[in-house]
Amino acid sequence: MFPSLLNASPLATLPTPGELLATHPCPTRLAHRIGYYRHHASQILQGMDDRLLLVIGPCSIHDPIAARDYGAQLVELQTRYGDQLLLVMRTYFEKPRTTLGWKGFIFDPRLDGSDRLAEGLHQARALLLELGEAGLACATEFLDLTSMLYLGDLISWGAIGARTTESQFHRQLASALPCPIGFKNGTDGNVQVAVEAILASRAAHLYTQPDDEGRMTLVRSHGNKDCHLILRGGRQPNYQHDAVKQACLLLQRHHLAPRLMVDCSHGNSQKQHLRQLRVAQDLANQLTAGNQGIVAVMVESFLCEGRQEIKGGQPLCYGQSITDACIGWEQTLVLLDMLAEGVEARRQRRIALAG
Repeated sequence: MFPSLLNASPLATLPTPGELLATHPCPTRLAHRIGYYRHHASQILQGMDDRLLLVIGPCSIHDPIAARDYGAQLVELQTRYGDQLLLVMRTYFEKPRTTLGWKGFIFDPRLDGSDRLAEGLHQARALLLELGEAGLACATEFLDLTSMLYLGDLISWGAIGARTTESQFHRQLASALPCPIGFKNGTDGNVQVAVEAILASRAAHLYTQPDDEGRMTLVRSHGNKDCHLILRGGRQPNYQHDAVKQACLLLQRHHLAPRLMVDCSHGNSQKQHLRQLRVAQDLANQLTAGNQGIVAVMVESFLCEGRQEIKGGQPLCYGQSITDACIGWEQTLVLLDMLAEGVEARRQRRIALAG
């Protein structure tokens, strides 16, 4: 029965997490592969693997066909760059909004305001299974507190965004998730709040959440030791050497490993998507100079450069973002070359110093 105390009206009954997982089960071989991806991402974050973790892909998923096309090409790049980069595809199905706007594929898969959430959940899980079977590790932002019950077993790396890093509920969620989780600095550039989130999420928490059948249960998380910092910029970029150094020192002051991810987009690109190439080149230069703190990078990339608006009745440009502008495929290849060369130079520098 719908609670009468809420100032809201029920619209539709959704499948329980258990029902959705039964409809779209994760094969045992894929579960093992996801565990493999999580392990290697963790090894990179812990400094045990000198490759770079690269979370790359469209700002958001809006067209499963284009997402599969992009993913197929990304798999080929993993073969080419596997010695330097661990590629994880951005599969973001939810979008945070400062005010109003499209909330993401899960909430509105038809892009028409029809709010077919059950359809969005089914299609999102089916897409993650397809991408996983194709050989891709998948990343997402955990925004809605229940979405992880439907999709979390198929995710190799997750993010808590700048708008939710300070949320106690998201910190509790991160402490229970079985994959590495990155916390972004605040939208104003505040890094301290993300460090506090990491500390909170490393601890165990007691909280309530629905079980697979939708019943509310009391659970205790075990803490997540693979939570880490994401520098995403704010009012000013924070990808440069001095900003990275200061962030690493802040982590050390809180007895955390001085290793982090840098987001080439958002505040670091000042919302100019082509500046991601400039940011990536700067990061590659820092790697070449021997920087050990940068262990992961995030990039917004899609088949076609730029972005487009949803206009009712008009066809969309295939492979182009409908949220933040992305770099295109050719630019993506240039960017990956930059970062791979930086990783290899850092590796050879370390070998030379050890010899």
